[in-house]
This record gives sequence, C-alpha cells and structure tokens, in this order.
Amino acid sequence: MTGRENPNENDLFFVCSLIDYIGRKTKNYRSTVVNALGMQELQHLYDYADVYHCENIDKVSDELIEKYHIEEGYFDNIATARYSIPSHWDIGKVYQRLILDVAHTTGSDVISTLMTVYNSWITRKIDNYNSSMYYENPSYLFESYKAGAVLV
Repeated sequence: MTGRENPNENDLFFVCSLIDYIGRKTKNYRSTVVNALGMQELQHLYDYADVYHCENIDKVSDELIEKYHIEEGYFDNIATARYSIPSHWDIGKVYQRLILDVAHTTGSDVISTLMTVYNSWITRKIDNYNSSMYYENPSYLFESYKAGAVLV
C-alpha cells in the first residue's frame, strides 16, 4: 500500500464521488445514476479510477450522461438544502466507508455491494442534506444500514 489509503479504497471513493456528481448534475436520485450505469460500467470505472480521476470530472460525467442517456430528473437536494451543503467528495467518502463496511461483513464484491447500498433505504437519508445523517459516524451508518432503519 502506498499513500494514506489502500488504492482500491481510493478508487471506490472516486466512483462514489462521481456518482454523486452525476446525480447533482442531472438532478437524479443516486440509485437512478447507479442503475443507469449498470454493473459493467461501474466495474470499469472502478478498475480505471486511477486514470479517470486525472480527467476533468465535468468531462467524465458529461460523457457518461450522454453514453447512458441519463435524463434530467426531479431530485434536487442541493436546491432544497437549507444548511451547509457537503461536496460530492464529502458524500463520496460517506458512501465509500459504508460500502466497504458492508462488503467486508457480507463477503460481497465491492461493485455488487455498491449497487445494493445505493438501491437501499439509507440513500434517501444520506442524501437529505436537511438532516444530519451524512454527518453521522461511519459505524452508526453501518449499524443503521444493518438494522434497516435509523437507530435511535
């Protein structure tokens, strides 16, 4: 391992951040973006994240939006936010940690786990910037995910 983080974990961080970036740009739920890209493209982005992160994220996102015909949606969590808005990098880190926790526990591969997490109930909570869910401790998010509901 070189650097502060395992390169594969950093690649996942980039893919999660890109998903959020595309979601913001197209005003779509992140599950819509993930499902439009599909497993094969997500695996490709993960495998070549070290190359893609050297590109302009606007260019990469525009190419993916065009290639996968991701239409503009109605989910604009930026416009409806009343408080400080986390960056796509901030949210990418939240999802990266949750996906890694789930993958390590279930023994699933990272991309399958990514698809499962982004299509679960917790994304609506994390992506609601008027709540504090995205600020929560990674272990709290993981335990809530496992429980199937926000823990009290």
